[in-house]
Amino acid sequence: MNPIAPISAVRHPDPVEPLRSAGSSQGDFSAALSGALNTVDALQKNAEAEISRFLRGEGVDLHQVALAQQQAQLGFELFLQVRNKAVQAYQEIMRMQA
Repeated sequence: MNPIAPISAVRHPDPVEPLRSAGSSQGDFSAALSGALNTVDALQKNAEAEISRFLRGEGVDLHQVALAQQQAQLGFELFLQVRNKAVQAYQEIMRMQA
């Protein structure tokens, strides 16, 4: 009987990191948004790759697939909330000008 292997640490990009670094160094909102979008895309692609590797039987554990999928979902939800707040702020500014 094979012993249960320990869960290995999975390191994925932080979806908030592009917002922190771009906001503090150059202050360019479009660059920060683009960086966050690229990070979310990378998380999605990583989740898809993990699913493909699992389905091909390449030794990927089910918990790794679930973690990658959850990270992609959370990254997308975070990006969506940031986008919603930006739209709300824009709408508020447009109401103030009227």
